[in-house]
Amino acid sequence: MKQIKFLLYALFIMAFAFTSCEKDDELPPVEEINESEVLVNYLESSGSPLGKDFVATDLPTIMAASELKTLNETGKVYIMDIRSATDFAAGHIKNAKNVAVADVLTHIKGVTLTNYDKVAVVCYTGQTAGFAASVLRLMGYNKVYSLKWGMCSWHNDFAGKWNTAIANGNAYASQFVTTDTPKGAKGSLPVLATGKTTGQEILEARATAVLTEGFTPASVTSATVFGSISNYYVINYWPASQYANPGHIPGAMQYTPKESLKYAVDLTTLPTNKTVAVYCYTGQTSAFLTAYLRMLGYDAKSVLFGTNGMIYDKMVTVGGMSVFKASEIMGYDYEK
Repeated sequence: MKQIKFLLYALFIMAFAFTSCEKDDELPPVEEINESEVLVNYLESSGSPLGKDFVATDLPTIMAASELKTLNETGKVYIMDIRSATDFAAGHIKNAKNVAVADVLTHIKGVTLTNYDKVAVVCYTGQTAGFAASVLRLMGYNKVYSLKWGMCSWHNDFAGKWNTAIANGNAYASQFVTTDTPKGAKGSLPVLATGKTTGQEILEARATAVLTEGFTPASVTSATVFGSISNYYVINYWPASQYANPGHIPGAMQYTPKESLKYAVDLTTLPTNKTVAVYCYTGQTSAFLTAYLRMLGYDAKSVLFGTNGMIYDKMVTVGGMSVFKASEIMGYDYEK
């Protein structure tokens, strides 16, 4: 009798297991998501942390030294100086806090922002600050600005990097062309693998990753680009009229600021298998844009100092293009 009961019990267990397997086989497959697509749709939507598409509206958010000085005198600005600790110690703006690029997001979360009208991110030239400020803006910190020209605009003691850049600013003037190069064919977005599923979760993961990598791998010199132009998909990020005059890097494709790089327009013309080199007038706007593209997974790099370091005299002649000059250096006091 015991053997019969045991046999019946065993048959019951087997039948249950078989039925469970059948049910498992009937479950629908888990839908794979395109994380980059989820992220770009989120960032372009009114549901994003900023409530709007930053790239198509406010990018870049840059503050002049004169405005920073006024706000600082009235205690209305929070200043994050992202230069090295050594350079910060050698001289910095009063009330500034020294914060590493990788730590800006963690740091700003601990700041009571209601006490301030704006947050200024300060670096050497305005380029690394633009990169960091862009990530913070995308994360929803709508008071964040980079300091235009960086510490170079604050006092002549810090102006060496920009002075050197424009001293060599005509190095590629003879190589600029006016020939139009069409954009690439539309393709797919980069592949992200954060393991997250929602736009906010993916955004947070990518912001941390991009800031941890820092600006160095996100930048490239004009000498490197001109030394091997075929290795890059070069973006000329300024209006079409200036693409023709004063011209552009050979093979560069024109993308109109605030228009071209929307998902539904020309974003997917950027290649996912080639480095994207972005240049603007000064390297500051391109740093903002490069941060965004790297958030989406593109291997994007900002061309340092922009065309100030390539065709400076042509820019001055054409006019309407931002150039660094002695009058940009304000000579304000600083602390050690």
